[in-house]
Amino acid sequence: MVTIYDIAKKANVSAMTVSRVINNSDKISEQTRKKVEAIIKELNYIPNSSARSLVSKKSKILTLMITDISNPFFTSVARGAEDKAMQMGYQLLLCNSDENIEKESKYMDMLISTGTDGVLIAPANDSSKKNIRKLTKHNIPFVLIDRYINDLRCDQVLSDNETTTRKIIEHLIVQGHKKIAIINGPLDVATSRERHQAYSDTLRLHGLPVNQHWIHQSQLFHNSDISNKIKMLIDLPVSERPTAIFATSNFLGLNTVKALKKFNIKIPEDMAVVCYDGVPNYTENELFLTAAEQPSYNFGYIGTQMLIERIEKTSPENPRKIVLPAEFHIRASSLYKINE
Repeated sequence: MVTIYDIAKKANVSAMTVSRVINNSDKISEQTRKKVEAIIKELNYIPNSSARSLVSKKSKILTLMITDISNPFFTSVARGAEDKAMQMGYQLLLCNSDENIEKESKYMDMLISTGTDGVLIAPANDSSKKNIRKLTKHNIPFVLIDRYINDLRCDQVLSDNETTTRKIIEHLIVQGHKKIAIINGPLDVATSRERHQAYSDTLRLHGLPVNQHWIHQSQLFHNSDISNKIKMLIDLPVSERPTAIFATSNFLGLNTVKALKKFNIKIPEDMAVVCYDGVPNYTENELFLTAAEQPSYNFGYIGTQMLIERIEKTSPENPRKIVLPAEFHIRASSLYKINE
């Protein structure tokens, strides 16, 4: 195995000089730097990241902690984060919490033990606060994406949940819908809570009822079976039965469509369906389901930029919040005007 001493001997310099070249020290002449770099390349030397971190105090490793890698939203977030990390000379480690607080906690302990320069995190839910405070205790910078947590002062990249939800509900109202149901995620998740609040506020703003029989929560996984919740909606008396459903995530939207088809409910003639976020990996439904698609790549890209600025201490002292708008795509699942 090639060592820095082999490189030093061949370059006729000290091992310290080689170490300074590897760690991008500015205390080396350009001529010496080029000579050492040429020999590093010739001998195919790969620097030991642990040894480098002892000198630089940085591992050049970032961590992205997301809640569900199978969700196309987070797949795209990961791509954006990786692209920006590589561009800035960092490597990216991926952790998947599966919306599970305990799994998230174990990952936090691992990261603190093995070392990471910073963490880009989509929290599992509000209880993630205790996990994230471990990072604060160990002076590890972090940035929240997609979901916020109250009383945590930190940089954030979030969706404009209020404006986007209002647009979705008002689209249904324009189509003639007055009885609109919601299939939502758990309310201890910030995005679910904000979308629920905006749904209720928009209905009230337009003088429409917020009926508790039309409000349901589900887990956010792709295989969550919501058939029983859909059955409860379609079994309501005709006078109370909703004519449209707002699903607050892409998987909830897909599962809503699946359940309605199971019960032979025609979309959109019998029930319109709209959802928050796109379904780019599901081409069969992509041009069918009305959806507000978030710029998921930018969550990862911008969040990583903010994280690196925290690590390298080039960011403002006060926390920053960036709110990204979604792009609303109106498709067949809600294009049916009703008259009541």
